[in-house]
Amino acid sequence: MKKENLFARIAIGFAIGILLGLFAPGFSISTRIVGDIYLRLIKFMVLPVLVCAVMTGIINSANIKSLRRVAVKTVVLFFVMFMASFAVSSVVATSIRPGQGIVFENQPVYEGTIAGKLSAADVLRQLFPGSLEDIFSSKNILVTIILAIILAVVIVRMGEKAEPVRDFINRLSDIVFRILSVIMETSPIGVMSLIAFSIAEYGAGLFMAIGKYILCCWLACIAVFIIVFMLPVIFYTETDLKTYLRACGRVALMTISTTSSAATLPTTIRVCTKDLGAPEDISSFILPLGCTINMCGGACSFCCLAFFVDEFYSLGLPFAQLAAMALVAALLNMAAPGIPGGGIVLMTSFLTIFGLPIDLIGPVAAFYRLLDMAFTTINVEGDIAANLIIAKSEANVLKS
Repeated sequence: MKKENLFARIAIGFAIGILLGLFAPGFSISTRIVGDIYLRLIKFMVLPVLVCAVMTGIINSANIKSLRRVAVKTVVLFFVMFMASFAVSSVVATSIRPGQGIVFENQPVYEGTIAGKLSAADVLRQLFPGSLEDIFSSKNILVTIILAIILAVVIVRMGEKAEPVRDFINRLSDIVFRILSVIMETSPIGVMSLIAFSIAEYGAGLFMAIGKYILCCWLACIAVFIIVFMLPVIFYTETDLKTYLRACGRVALMTISTTSSAATLPTTIRVCTKDLGAPEDISSFILPLGCTINMCGGACSFCCLAFFVDEFYSLGLPFAQLAAMALVAALLNMAAPGIPGGGIVLMTSFLTIFGLPIDLIGPVAAFYRLLDMAFTTINVEGDIAANLIIAKSEANVLKS
């Protein structure tokens, strides 16, 4: 079957799951094992996928050396934009409360253990391993990601001497993502099992909950576009509003139809250089780099997901923990896998790190195409905004 039909097949599996949950609740509950195995397969691939994605993203970025000043400014701006996007999304999610006000036949209760109410300081402390066991433990993914970043930077600095290692990592990454693609092909069956169980267990109230979550994500993305992207671009770069919106609209048509930052990249570069007048040398560096590490849509995704899961299960996570979640989200989004449904893997990783229940990933996966349209669009629009801001700052440097 064609990979581009994956989400159509997931939608079919979702529809069948609804019918099973409504008309065969006993059978749906008894076959939950199928959905559990699907979630376990995804969790099994989390660590190798993140490590390979982070390392290949760094070791294949050879042009960073020639644009060191621009690179530093770009990475800092990407981080600031991500945190601002997370903060704006928090305000939207707090206002909408996607997991509250839903009536269930059986109130969802999470019987697992939350990961110790991690603070930002706890997250920073855990970045430094105390033993080899910490590095390879699935319970402390952040340590492994940091180690992967350090190794990748060293490989880049060694140049030709590390070429065999570079080739090995690239080939290993191909294998890992091929395995993940095979696992993702089982999503229709896994989603069917999970949604059937959810409907049989919680009733039709689950639909309203998922609907509120999707609405929350889209509104968060719109707010981020206006506050984090449009206003700084208009006031700092003095770009004409109509020209900017027209250019963003052209890019949005591509991102909504392809849900791929990489597939949209040629259009993004052309729009930035031709329509918005950004320098070609800066655009050819910032925009490809943004496809890898600038994921403001991921900030919207993880923030809304945290609020949704927290309220759905009435966990009562403290608001201060959002700072730790934002830091984790920023690190994880550097490793966004460029495959259909890759965001589902990152969502699972995010919840796993904080010990949150991942059962809702199945129902969310059925609608992920609708979510991915918004998240990918915001990712690319963020690249455009960053490109214009950096280009303006470089012009100011040359003037001085």
